[in-house]
Amino acid sequence: MAISKILYMKDCGNHFPGKHLKVAIDYISEPEKTQNGKFVAGFNCQLDAAYEQMKQTKEKFGKTDKRQGYHIIISFEKGEVDGDTAFEIIGKFAKEYLGSDYEAVYSVHDNTDHIHGHIVFNSVSFLDGMKFHYKKGDWAKKIQPVTNRICEEYGLSTIQIEADQAKPSDHYKEWNEYRDGKFVWSNMIKRDLDACIMQAPTYDSFLELLADKGYEIKAGKYLAIKPPGMYRYKRCKTLGDEYCEEKIRERIKAEDLSSYKPYQKNMQPRIVYCKVNRFKRTKFSGLQKKYFAKLYRTRKLKKKPYSQSWKYKDDIKKMHKLQEQYLFLVKHDIPNVVELVATTDNLTDKKKEVSKEKSKVFKDRAKFNPLFEMLGEINELKECENSFESGDKFFEDEHKQWITLVENLKKQGYSIEEVEKLKEHYRNEISRVRDLEKIVFKELNLAKSILSEITKETEGRTQEEVKEQWQTIKEKKEVKQPKR
Repeated sequence: MAISKILYMKDCGNHFPGKHLKVAIDYISEPEKTQNGKFVAGFNCQLDAAYEQMKQTKEKFGKTDKRQGYHIIISFEKGEVDGDTAFEIIGKFAKEYLGSDYEAVYSVHDNTDHIHGHIVFNSVSFLDGMKFHYKKGDWAKKIQPVTNRICEEYGLSTIQIEADQAKPSDHYKEWNEYRDGKFVWSNMIKRDLDACIMQAPTYDSFLELLADKGYEIKAGKYLAIKPPGMYRYKRCKTLGDEYCEEKIRERIKAEDLSSYKPYQKNMQPRIVYCKVNRFKRTKFSGLQKKYFAKLYRTRKLKKKPYSQSWKYKDDIKKMHKLQEQYLFLVKHDIPNVVELVATTDNLTDKKKEVSKEKSKVFKDRAKFNPLFEMLGEINELKECENSFESGDKFFEDEHKQWITLVENLKKQGYSIEEVEKLKEHYRNEISRVRDLEKIVFKELNLAKSILSEITKETEGRTQEEVKEQWQTIKEKKEVKQPKR
């Protein structure tokens, strides 16, 4: 799914009011993030002189102060799209949302696990000098619906938008927390809270213990705390029912170190025997040993204090990435770079096959769109039809519409139940091909990331040169050790 959010850039004062706007344009255009500028384009302006043109537009209409521009970010689910597809989607979004009124620069960054697009546009229209106005609720009414519709055209998943929603949905919040590493913090905070509850005789001493651990505390209507390294306060009640202020006060009275001693005394040490089926350990290839060694070295994280994990959040992410790469090598039984390149080529072909299959499913489904539209209208009239059948003549017009729609379905050779089954069939097919596509995309990205790292370690040589070297080594070994 693609999730959008919008930011604005403030005025930096008379000396350089458009500083934030220029910095934003430079940032989204960085070559190392956009494949040397391949995924950067200008809209209603020349790319090389985008900021200067935006500045001239502001000066022309005498609107050089206050908000300088806006920055829209559209993030795609990991492994769901490649850079080229994302670039097409971002371009379509910019043209549809901004129309022909505002100068903009848009780009795609594919240097991270989550491919994402940026659109930076002028706050002043170059046609009539009107300033762009973003109102509360526009995200749910305009921005995300356009994103969803374009994603549907490309067969991508979408996010649900509630009628009264003015902020990104919970899907965005969950993904954003995972991206920022907050998945580590929740467990860390709960563990520290439990320790302080057990040691504190009173609620005030509980707060003091938290402060000693480096937490900042906000004691308002709800107890909220912030560990070092976290950008926002977190309400304790969001961690679970056991961590609201009222429950914490109760636990402080009921729990202490002595309450755990009887349990420890009753526990007598004993030897436990169990039958274990031992299997012969699989031998690792050189490449697999290398990645296992990297993974092993990151295990030193476990020796560090748990409540200080915010300091090495990036190391934890690195460990997860190395683990995925190592498991990928073992799963595909890849002993060297030659096999890795071959596997990458196979996954690239498989990606194309899956994309073709997904396109075919969507094309086949599109043939039945008129039937599905009629089914949707029938479902909307269902309650009215039930009321009419119960004797409420107020819904006679809706009843006539119902009869017409059902008859039109019959003329097409389908009943309501058959169309519902057909719709469910394509829903399952789309879900199947999307899941398959995610798996292939993920594995292909893993293969490419490993190849990229190996290429860097071999002094910048290309993948073809590395492959040729490994192929030569393999042939020499085969000559030295002929098959018996």
